[in-house]
Amino acid sequence: MSLKVALQMDPIGSVNINADSTFRIALEAQARGHSLFFYTADKLAFVEGRVMARGFPITLRREIGNHVSYGPEAEVDLSEFDVVWLRQDPPFDMGYITTTHLLDMIHPKTLVVNDPFWVRNYPEKLLVLRFPDLTPPTAIARDLQTIRDFKARHGDIILKPLYGNGGAGVFRLDANDKNLASLHEMFTGINREPLIVQKFLPDVSKGDKRVILVDGEPVGAINRVPQAGETRSNMHAGGRPEKVGLTPRDLEICAAIGPTLREHGQIFVGIDVIGDYLTEINVTSPTGIQELERFDGTNTAERIWQVIEAKRA
Repeated sequence: MSLKVALQMDPIGSVNINADSTFRIALEAQARGHSLFFYTADKLAFVEGRVMARGFPITLRREIGNHVSYGPEAEVDLSEFDVVWLRQDPPFDMGYITTTHLLDMIHPKTLVVNDPFWVRNYPEKLLVLRFPDLTPPTAIARDLQTIRDFKARHGDIILKPLYGNGGAGVFRLDANDKNLASLHEMFTGINREPLIVQKFLPDVSKGDKRVILVDGEPVGAINRVPQAGETRSNMHAGGRPEKVGLTPRDLEICAAIGPTLREHGQIFVGIDVIGDYLTEINVTSPTGIQELERFDGTNTAERIWQVIEAKRA
């Protein structure tokens, strides 16, 4: 089977080829005989009834500084592709949401991964709200008094943007911290979105586990350990990846959420687990498969393409 695959992602020429999950997925696709076409989200368009993209056919190789070759620029009709990958990084703003609406128009005849309707309706920090028994105490609010009351109940909290990513804008406010009102003023001055606040989990000092699921089934995990003196464990924020196994609690969480992910076309998902608690379900642009492959030899990209090829067959 040879599939025509389009990659909607951030500029591929500047990715870290030893860490970027999209690069690894694309490299695996190429090895399996699939053709690749690359474009950025700003080159996606709806034109007179067709969903179009302007970009380049590409060839990839694992050579630092020489990892991509581009064919001639072309405008293509995405309905003529077998698979489109929705893989640009957040922010999850109206620009991002608009791309999901456009890709909705070609899915599922063209398989969009992950399903754009449910990416739009199940973003990282909102899907977890459907599983309150698995998550730490959580509130989503813009109202300062609501957040103050939550902090009064739980003392030590994490405050962060609802649609942020990569650890940006994440603050820990312990029982003695006096900065809540100032942070609220700063966040609400930037946009009109709510904030998410969760009870702080001391187990984060041992790491924030990223568990990878493919079509609702766990394939492995890596542990992300924060730097000394740092709360955030995201690798974008300096977190250190470590080898780790799946615990019975991890498997229990995956069993609880797996059917929902599978039923809603979320083929490649990364969940965040701190201690015994699920904190995020990442469906927009999860990472971690290259680290998992180095630690455990688990070829997650191969498993992803096996699922996609079966669906296309």
